[in-house]
Amino acid sequence: MSRILVVDDEKLIVKGLKFSLEQEGAQVECAYDGEEAVEKAKSQPFDAILLDVMLPKYDGFEVCRQIREFSDVPIIMLTAKGDDMDKILGLEYGADDYITKPFNILEVKARIKAILRRTSVSRRNDREEEIITCGDLIMENENRRVQISGRDVRLTSKEFDILRLLLNNPGKIYSRDDLLKNIWGSGSPADARTVDVHVRRLREKIETNPSEPMYVFTKWGSGYYHKK
Repeated sequence: MSRILVVDDEKLIVKGLKFSLEQEGAQVECAYDGEEAVEKAKSQPFDAILLDVMLPKYDGFEVCRQIREFSDVPIIMLTAKGDDMDKILGLEYGADDYITKPFNILEVKARIKAILRRTSVSRRNDREEEIITCGDLIMENENRRVQISGRDVRLTSKEFDILRLLLNNPGKIYSRDDLLKNIWGSGSPADARTVDVHVRRLREKIETNPSEPMYVFTKWGSGYYHKK
């Protein structure tokens, strides 16, 4: 049974989401401001978080940033604004996906099911692959841990999955569409810019000099790859 944290200051929206998700068999916790959301995310494990952007105390971006300091739980941002900047900001702070209000509850449930299914497959693959080493980088798949020169590097779930895919397939070039299909899955609203944002953030975390990478390379006009 999946555990979902729903964060929104509009109580009717929270009530509707809670009811609909519980009909699918999920356990749902609710938070109505950013501070409460961070506290709940710290105190108990969740399989996914639905996080509104406009919140009292901390906004959704700050909540996302703080959660990313201690967890790679999938985060889906809810935004009342349809412009691209909100979406990009959400991704910059470590969100995995976004849904624009007003939304169809069927779309929300489908998006959560998709992200939970990919997480489940990813964790099965983690157990099978165990450990990947590349120079000073060690990727422990079972606990989704990355170390570089003995230093822990915290990656979001998407960043981890991108890195693992590239390291497991050295020399293979993945276009943005390839990465969208493999990492986000069909039906996601993510686009090429979503991929670029995640790759840039990944490089900032794992590369000593992102402009001269050691792990994630760009084939201009084609995509991303890891050298053999």
